[in-house]
Amino acid sequence: MRRAANVLYVEDSAGDVLLTGQTLAEALRPVNLTIARDGIEALMMLANPSFAPALIILDLNLPALSGFDVLERNPRRDIPVVIFSASMNKADVDRAFAQGAVEYIQKPMDLRAYKEAVLAMIDLWAFTGTDADEAGTA
Repeated sequence: MRRAANVLYVEDSAGDVLLTGQTLAEALRPVNLTIARDGIEALMMLANPSFAPALIILDLNLPALSGFDVLERNPRRDIPVVIFSASMNKADVDRAFAQGAVEYIQKPMDLRAYKEAVLAMIDLWAFTGTDADEAGTA
């Protein structure tokens, strides 16, 4: 049996949270999704050393602290951060990479493309190394 990947999704849009959760519930690989509704909540979670997500999916436009603030203050540089934002402003993309994001994905407006984007980022970043580990023990 495959281990579930723990993913922190920092997003204030209830619709995006619902859609992402539904997409992951239908995924072939198990994912435990933890939601932070703003940047302050995300940083509080990341400050807890026992909280160890395999991936952080981060929106840029958040209440309280922006996604850029979260990137800048992130105490857990060992966890990959994928920006999942409606913005395709080149300055935002450049700034996100400069502050440590490993990938920048513009949120697709099409439902199918949105689901495909979520599944692709999970497959690429949340399960790094787990299949190899399990292959050795199977």
